[in-house]
Amino acid sequence: MNDMRRRLPVALAAVIVFGFLGLFFAWPVAAIIGLGLRGDVGTVLAEPSTWRLVGFTLGQAAASTAVALLAGLPLAYVLSRLVIPGRGLLRVAVTVPFVLPTIVVGMAFRALFGADAGVLAIVLANAFFNVAVVARTVSGLWSHLDRRMEDAARSLGASRMRAFTSVTLPALLPALGSAASVVFLFSATSFGVVLVLGGGELRTLETEIYLRTVQLLDLPGAAALSLLQLAAVVAALLVATIARRRRETALRLRAPSDTARRPQGGEWCVVALAGVVLCGLLTPIVTLLLRSVSTRDGRGLAGYRALLGTGQHGTLEVTGLEAALNSVRTAADATWMALLLGLLASFVLVAVRRRFVAESLDLALMLPLGVSAVTVGFGYLITLGSLPGDLRTSPLLVPFAQALVVTPLVIRMVLPVLRAIDERLRQAAATLGAGPWRVRREIDVPLAARTVLAAAGFGFVVALGEFGATSFLARPDAPTLPVAIARLLGRPGELNSQLAYAACALLMIVTVLGVVLIERLRGRTDAVEEF
Repeated sequence: MNDMRRRLPVALAAVIVFGFLGLFFAWPVAAIIGLGLRGDVGTVLAEPSTWRLVGFTLGQAAASTAVALLAGLPLAYVLSRLVIPGRGLLRVAVTVPFVLPTIVVGMAFRALFGADAGVLAIVLANAFFNVAVVARTVSGLWSHLDRRMEDAARSLGASRMRAFTSVTLPALLPALGSAASVVFLFSATSFGVVLVLGGGELRTLETEIYLRTVQLLDLPGAAALSLLQLAAVVAALLVATIARRRRETALRLRAPSDTARRPQGGEWCVVALAGVVLCGLLTPIVTLLLRSVSTRDGRGLAGYRALLGTGQHGTLEVTGLEAALNSVRTAADATWMALLLGLLASFVLVAVRRRFVAESLDLALMLPLGVSAVTVGFGYLITLGSLPGDLRTSPLLVPFAQALVVTPLVIRMVLPVLRAIDERLRQAAATLGAGPWRVRREIDVPLAARTVLAAAGFGFVVALGEFGATSFLARPDAPTLPVAIARLLGRPGELNSQLAYAACALLMIVTVLGVVLIERLRGRTDAVEEF
C-alpha cells in the first residue's frame, strides 16, 4: 500500500509531462515528417546541394565549438579555482551572452562587422553565444576537483603544463565532452544568428528548413532536412548523456570552498587571458549600445523615441512598445508552463531508480532543444486544428512553443539540486508519518526554492528572446519584440534600422537585469552544476 502511495504521484507527474510533450512536440513533429516522407525524399537527399548544406552546418558548428572551448577554459578556471575580487560580476558577464536573444547577438555582430559579415562573423557569434555553456559547465566540475592530485604531480617534478595535461585535463574530459556536445548542438541549430549574418547566401539546415517551409512550400525537402537535423541532435544528446554519466561515477569530488584560492605565480597569466576573453565578450555588446544611439547627425535617441511608433511608413502593425508588451505577456505564460513541466519532470527523474530508464527519459526531455523550431511550428498548424477549440488561433500557441524550449533548461538547473538532497532526510520524514506530498513540501521545497526562483527568471529571459518558433507562429498584429526586429530589418529606411537597434538594446538591458537577479537568487549546492 505504501509503495502504491509513493508511485502514484510519480505516475501522475509523468503522465502530465509526457502527455504535454506528446501533444505539443511529438505529434506535430511526426506529422510534418510523415507529410514530407510521402514525397520524394530520396531525390532531396541525393542532391549535392543538400550535402553542401550539411557540410556547412556541421563545419561552422565545429568551428564555433572549438572557439567556444578555447575562450571558455580560462574563464572556467578563474570561476572555479581562484578567489579574485568581482568574481560574481564575472559570472554575470559570462552568462549574459547565452541568454541574449539570438537575433540581438546577430545584430550586435552585424554592427561590429557590417552587413556582409561572412562565415567568420557567424562562427564568432555562435561562439560568443555559447562561451557561457563551456565556462559554467566546466567550472561546475573543476571547482570540485581535488587540488592535491595536481600538487602531488608538481612535487614529483612535473611542470605546470604536464600536471595539467596528465592529471587535470583527463578529469575534466567528461565536462568538456558534455559542454562541447551542447555547444555543437546549439551552433548547428542556430537560427537568428545565421538569418541576420548569412545575408541570404550562407544557410544552415535550420534556415534552409525555414526557407523551404515558409517561402518555397517544399515540404518533402524540409522533412528530409529535418530528419538529418534530428539525427545530429540525437547523436549530440547521447554524447552529453554519456559524459554526464562518467562525471557522476568516476570522480571523487570536494566542496568548492576547499579548492579555490588566491592566484599565485603563473595563475595571473590565466587571469589576464580571462580578462582578454571578457573584453571580447563585451565588445559586441558595447558596439550594439553605441549603434542604438547613432544617427546620421551623430548621437541621438531617435530609435528609442521610435519605439512609440510603427516604424518608417508603418512597417509594423503595432508600435514597438506594444510588441515589447506582447513579449512580456508571452514570456510570462511560457515561464509558468515551463516551470510546472520542469519541476514535475525533475520530480519524476529523481524518483526513477533504474538508471537506464532515467537517462532515456532525460534524453527524451532534452529533444525539443535541438529539433527545428520551424518544424515544430509548422506541425502545430497541421495538427492542432484537429483538437476541440482549434488551438491554432489561441493566444497560448506561442507560449506553448516557447515552453518547449525553456523546459529542458529548467530541468538542467533544478535536477542537480534535487539529486543533491540527502535521501535520508526524506526517509526520516516518511518514517515520522509524512506522506509523499508532505515530504516534498517540508524537505525539497525549502532546499530548492532559491534555485526554482532562479530557474523561473532564467526561463523568462530565454522566452523573452525566443525567435525561431515565435517568428513562425506570431500573428502580424501581435508580434513579439524579436519578431518585430526581424521585420524591421527586412524593410529599407533609416528609421527602421534605428528602431531595430534600439529594440535590441532594450531587450539586452532587460536580459542583463534578469541575469543579475538570477545570480542573486540562485542557491549554492555541493552538487556538480550542469549549467
